[in-house]
Amino acid sequence: MINRWNEVEAIAYTDPVDLRVYTSRLQGVEPDLVLHGGGNTSVKVGDTLYVKGSGWSLDTIERPGFSPVKMDVLLSMAEQDHLSDTELVAGQRAALLDEKAPNPSIEAVLHALIPFTFVDHTHADAVATISNTSDGEARFKEIYGKRVMIVPYVMPGFELAKTIRRMTQDLSWDSIEGLVLLNHGIFTFHADAKASYDKMIELVGMAEAYLEEHTVVPETEDVSAFPQKDAIARQASQLLACDVVLKEVRTPYAIALSKMANVGDIVRKGQLTPEHVIRTKPFPVIIDHDSEEGFQRFQKDYREYFRSYENGETMLDPCPRYAIVRNHGLIAIGRNEKEAGIIADIITHTAKAMVQAEQLGGWRSLDEKDVFAIEYWELEQAKLKG
Repeated sequence: MINRWNEVEAIAYTDPVDLRVYTSRLQGVEPDLVLHGGGNTSVKVGDTLYVKGSGWSLDTIERPGFSPVKMDVLLSMAEQDHLSDTELVAGQRAALLDEKAPNPSIEAVLHALIPFTFVDHTHADAVATISNTSDGEARFKEIYGKRVMIVPYVMPGFELAKTIRRMTQDLSWDSIEGLVLLNHGIFTFHADAKASYDKMIELVGMAEAYLEEHTVVPETEDVSAFPQKDAIARQASQLLACDVVLKEVRTPYAIALSKMANVGDIVRKGQLTPEHVIRTKPFPVIIDHDSEEGFQRFQKDYREYFRSYENGETMLDPCPRYAIVRNHGLIAIGRNEKEAGIIADIITHTAKAMVQAEQLGGWRSLDEKDVFAIEYWELEQAKLKG
């Protein structure tokens, strides 16, 4: 993990919000930290929390992308026993100091709770990969010792803030350097922008070093062109009622994943980080020899998945967003060039994580019930509409 801090550049940012923009972008340009809108950052200035607003990406964020929110309101929200999604969004919106600002991140309450000026949160691949194994917590203790607090998976947003508030009631925040959120990501924090950023790079770098030591890059030979590509496009176009764009992913990890005998089981065990499900669906279509049969099986499985967990929601389209073509690699399926590119990026990183996790004893992210909760969560679906 490269530390991109440049003192010559940073010295120009005397305003803390401008400095927050700078260090946010340093993280946003690193795809192994965040992808396509993932992660969030904040800075506290007096009684105001400037937190990443919905609809902004860390790699391109500007000052207007940080929503100014009243700290006292957020802290009072953290003391509530329960807040519905509607109440959370409305409460954060009402606490804005600029009515033109974007909706604050759903993690705004948690950012307010962390008693440091600068707070950074990413979905670092290396951290998520280790987390998504059966013994991830034990591995983190081996890597970090007592430098971080490990937080079990809970729903992002208010539930996560409430959980961390409870876990830290008798804790000195100065005794830890970060929070590792199992099956989710990592937080770092400090009074100084550079120190918080440095901690993020260091802690993620330690996880990367662990993976380099304990996993190997799969050896793959050149494979022929994807079979049935036209058939995949035709099947997807029929389900989505529009033309689709396909993007091939043929990295060594993608090819290795497609060759695994148990790939059908692996891909039913959750995403690299929870929010990816709104882009990729809960699992892909697996193409053996007959693409039509694969798509029919996907639709059947998706409808069964929906019926198992639905509670009044309307089912989304039963079209896969990526295909695993046996022994050849992966194909992203998008309704346009941008969507296909986003999905291709996500599954490229996911394939690497799954293969590495299998080498560590087996991939295991979220249960399907938790995956469904994110896929059909109103606050996540709003990101697609935005």
